[in-house]
Amino acid sequence: MFEARVPRDLTKIPHDQSDPNPWLALYLDDSIPIEESAKAALLRGNDSYSRRFFLPACRPFIFVFFVLVQVLRRFFQSWPHLPRTLHNLIHWGLKTFVSPDANYLILRHFNIGTEILAFIRNNVPGADEVVQTVALRPRKLSDLKDNVFLQHDLNVYNFIIGLNRCLKESGRELETPARLDFSAISDAPFEFEDLPSGKRNFVDVQTAIEFYTPVYALFLARRDFVRAANSLQLDETFAIYVARLLGSDYHLAFIKNNTPMVPLSPFQAGFRLMMHGYDAEALHGYLRRLKRMQAAADAAAA
Repeated sequence: MFEARVPRDLTKIPHDQSDPNPWLALYLDDSIPIEESAKAALLRGNDSYSRRFFLPACRPFIFVFFVLVQVLRRFFQSWPHLPRTLHNLIHWGLKTFVSPDANYLILRHFNIGTEILAFIRNNVPGADEVVQTVALRPRKLSDLKDNVFLQHDLNVYNFIIGLNRCLKESGRELETPARLDFSAISDAPFEFEDLPSGKRNFVDVQTAIEFYTPVYALFLARRDFVRAANSLQLDETFAIYVARLLGSDYHLAFIKNNTPMVPLSPFQAGFRLMMHGYDAEALHGYLRRLKRMQAAADAAAA
């Protein structure tokens, strides 16, 4: 009952012109440069029992729980604040109930985010000395217990502050370097330890995110949750940084989360987090393609 209807290899889905499969169409479509293993994992999750039936059935209860958490936070803005408990709880839930595809996408996200920040920093002269973030390279689920989710949010804001202070103090703006440095962008698949795949590991990535959003709000002080929720709208900001470095705004067409200068409701945080993951995958996939194009051009010129 918990199995997805699509096969692990989406190319094996039969094509009936009178009844074309939407997941096959999205998988074969190459307009968005998402790495194939990530795209397949996301599409299998979209077609799973968890996403199609379990999430809609649970959404009213998740909403009520979220409302209660928001009411609590009106009176207790800094209590409880238990980030380590939160991360242990997230790890337990991912290990116990979440599907291998969903856990794969979650682990990928932190590695991708680290590489995108490093790419920008490597292409801004002098930024290495002042833009300080913590590299997040989880290879197994237990790595997430080390405050990885919270540190991910801190990295985003610390990077923006450090980068823009660096530029303003030196009277510079982001500009395209003579040669782009793609060394931060990995060209090989991310290798993770075997992910749990028991009978209870059926929850897709969006359902897991929807469940964890109010839990995140409950176990973190209000300022930390608001900061985390608003960070989900910073995808466009980082995409603009990349556009200035590349000298091209092509990739802005597939970046859908917009600026937190106009913040959205915290009740939309679950959906925005899904879009944040999508935007990061698309941007990283595009940078990986550009890296390969640069390497091919270098080989042709040699």
